[in-house]
Amino acid sequence: MFILDGKPLSPDVPFTHDGIQYPANWLRLATPEEREAIGITEEPDPAPYDQRFYWGPDLPKDHTELVKQWVTQTKATAGTLLAPSDWMITRSAEPGGKPASQAVLDERAAIRAKSDEKEAAIEATTDTNELAAYITSAEYSTWSEPEAPVEEEPAPPEL
Repeated sequence: MFILDGKPLSPDVPFTHDGIQYPANWLRLATPEEREAIGITEEPDPAPYDQRFYWGPDLPKDHTELVKQWVTQTKATAGTLLAPSDWMITRSAEPGGKPASQAVLDERAAIRAKSDEKEAAIEATTDTNELAAYITSAEYSTWSEPEAPVEEEPAPPEL
């Protein structure tokens, strides 16, 4: 990262210094000596960090608030996975409605169980680093989405 007068300079962006307009490609084409002559220094880029969990490098967000946020997100994901079969459950609850197949009931139970498991794992974390490691793991992101069950009749048309 290039710094001039305490401000970062972006490569391929023109800039003005001491009344002189420098073209967009100047930083790439200038030698280190030419950059140094007008006061440009080069510093390493800041360490990358996951903004979902940290305010900056080594500056974690509040763990308790993140736990609430990720539990809510997990519940929302489970709801999204359950939504395609909701109509079958509603139909089965109506008088004279056709019961949902056992396969549908089993898949819905598996989604709820997986959600409960993920929520418990989130709540069991003790700090932001541990939470971030779990959320970014394959264990969290895998829901083993089952294939949609085949019903004898098609879903009713949306109105």
